[in-house]
Amino acid sequence: MRVSVSTISLTVADERASRDFFLAHFGYQVAMEADGFVSLTRDDAAVAIVLLRRGIEVLPPERRDECAAGLAVVFTVTGLEAEEKRLRAEGADITMRLREEPWGERLFQVTDPNGIVVQLVEWVG
Repeated sequence: MRVSVSTISLTVADERASRDFFLAHFGYQVAMEADGFVSLTRDDAAVAIVLLRRGIEVLPPERRDECAAGLAVVFTVTGLEAEEKRLRAEGADITMRLREEPWGERLFQVTDPNGIVVQLVEWVG
């Protein structure tokens, strides 16, 4: 098997709100869009994101009312402090302040309008 692209599919109440969040704060572009569906991409190694509106018929009937919960979209970056400053200035909801874990992980989290947690990480040597 050869994987050419990695994509995460998230079911949300308002796909447009999440779309706008990822466009405004994380440099994503819309690859495809239709009623209840948005596909987002970037020009680098970041995971592609598909946003599906809760209830959309493409989902199995037993999964249509579920929304993304209990997960985080994680980006490993450089210049973590500058990213936190930028996101704070842009008005993003910083839901976990910048901190450093004992194992060398520095991180902070923001949350989109649908409750999707985005965690930015930088590893300390």
